[in-house]
Amino acid sequence: QVQLAESGGGLVQAGGSLRLSCAASGRTRDSYAMGWFRQGPGKEREFVATISWSGDTTYYADSVKGRFTISRDNAKNTVWLQMNSLKPEDTAVYYCAAGPWPTGGQRVYNYWGQGTQVTVSS
Repeated sequence: QVQLAESGGGLVQAGGSLRLSCAASGRTRDSYAMGWFRQGPGKEREFVATISWSGDTTYYADSVKGRFTISRDNAKNTVWLQMNSLKPEDTAVYYCAAGPWPTGGQRVYNYWGQGTQVTVSS
């Protein structure tokens, strides 16, 4: 029903910035929250950030607070993750997801993108 496609990943030096994008297609008329998750090497997938349909509510993992910003433009069916002051520990495959409400609980999300690789070098 909803297809998600991430882009913007790549290689960046520590302290640098990247902006990830997630474009939604398909049945995008329904209201949905969006989230970003990541999975580093040898780690479980973890919550990064989420945003409500209206954009009024956002939540962030403690590890990224003050460095990452999630935003969306429903007219463009797009959500972004602005990543600043990147650290090597941010290296992971980043996934966007759509769900009924903004939460860090990944089981709530119904649709997932394929992921985009972010690599932060020292």
